[in-house]
Amino acid sequence: MRQKMVKTLNEYMAMPYRMEIVEDREEGGFVVSYPDLPGCITCGETIESAVANASDAKRVWIEAALEGGIPIQEPDSLEDYSGQFKLRIPRSLHRSLAEHSKREGISMNQYCVYLLSRNDAVYS
Repeated sequence: MRQKMVKTLNEYMAMPYRMEIVEDREEGGFVVSYPDLPGCITCGETIESAVANASDAKRVWIEAALEGGIPIQEPDSLEDYSGQFKLRIPRSLHRSLAEHSKREGISMNQYCVYLLSRNDAVYS
């Protein structure tokens, strides 16, 4: 039976955990969270202070998890994603996308990436 190696606080702190920063328009300031560390959330009046607070919150969260024997998820890796996926669309939409991309002078692939990223930013 293989024994699982427990990482140290410094090893977890050095990992590239994805940080999400959201402006709090109602209260002011910014809210920061780590999606891979459930419940690890903090805020700050400025982006700089929110990010500094996030580092402290991450450290405290990991320390508590280590002390409590709670499993700590390692950060999601982009290596798990190829950057490609296949999509079936109606012919009329295909034609429309091809025409729009031609008018813009870019490939349909570039045009679709633009549309997807613009829409993703709206919902993020």
